[in-house]
Amino acid sequence: MSNRIELPYTRFLDPEGRLVGELPVWADDFNLLTDLYRRMVLTRLFDQKAVALQRTGRIGTYAPTLGQEAIGVAIGSLMRAEDVLVPYYRDTAVQLMRGVRMEEILLYWGGDERGSDFQDPRSKEDFPICVPIATQSLHACGVATAIKIRSQHRAVVTTCGDGATSKGDFLEALNVAGAWQLPVVFVVNNNQWAISVPRRIQSGAPTLAQKAIGAGFHGEQVDGNDVLAVYDRVQWALDRARHGKGPILLECMSYRLGDHTTADDATRYRSAEEVKAAWQEEPIKRMQAFLASHKVWDEGREQALIADCQRQVQAAVDNFENVGIQSVESVLEHVYARWPAALGDQREMLLERVARREESSPGADLRPLPPAVEAKLMSSSSSGGSHE
Repeated sequence: MSNRIELPYTRFLDPEGRLVGELPVWADDFNLLTDLYRRMVLTRLFDQKAVALQRTGRIGTYAPTLGQEAIGVAIGSLMRAEDVLVPYYRDTAVQLMRGVRMEEILLYWGGDERGSDFQDPRSKEDFPICVPIATQSLHACGVATAIKIRSQHRAVVTTCGDGATSKGDFLEALNVAGAWQLPVVFVVNNNQWAISVPRRIQSGAPTLAQKAIGAGFHGEQVDGNDVLAVYDRVQWALDRARHGKGPILLECMSYRLGDHTTADDATRYRSAEEVKAAWQEEPIKRMQAFLASHKVWDEGREQALIADCQRQVQAAVDNFENVGIQSVESVLEHVYARWPAALGDQREMLLERVARREESSPGADLRPLPPAVEAKLMSSSSSGGSHE
């Protein structure tokens, strides 16, 4: 018995940027189309810089978006300020489109939680980056439930990778979204690899989109390397959600051209030939070719764009590296809504310890110690040993 279910698949541009079907009316706006292209290029250049910063020890582990820019740019360009984004760790493009500053993203990946305190009003209610796999899917359903109870015309967008669709959290989220007909759009970035596990052995389902059917709502596939296709289907899905027509699952077919994160080495589990073939499908060259064929893009515009993007990225890096160090006691802030008495005692102990360190080593780096080191010091202190 076949388990294949025929689902819609949307593509407007082939890998060479040629039309394979009639474009929707909105695609006549070449100002919009060139802006989508510009945003993809900015995302890629920022991504390259972030990887370089990690390689030189200036930020921590980082999850690249190389080859997946079209998905995030399309989502971010269509979300309204009142909508809510519940992202995962590969959503740089969406966050930039939502007004999150580059330096805020660098702060986050540099281990500074101030990077999650978004200053732009468009992203004030957006959730921070979620690293645990698929837990954000249920968070999104919670937000969507609140929106539905309040009878608001808003939508929630939550994203994840293909590996997350095998998690119980994701399937539970689909179930509650379908049962309660929540205004949430699930966007799966199927980049073919869940770290080192290929899509072909990760799930027995022919498509990931069809997982929505078991939860009682619609799912479909989109060419995630075609920004026009992603834009068109996300626009449709968001409109449905805002008007109370329930959830949608969009499986965007892409490819992770880089490592899973900067802590990964993808050459250990996939061939150079596979990656080379995937580069022929990537979204930026595809859109560039389409715009050039319509005489709205050329090499001069391209070089000017790259120079402008590089200036923006470098300015963000400068801002990031000039952010002052937080006070040591900041490690205790934003943990509880109401300050417990026990935490107050711990804060005083911490400040006393910092004062002693300052007296013994004036001008020393007083940033918070790594948790493992702090735990060892606390153990030594409680057993009568000295760490001063």
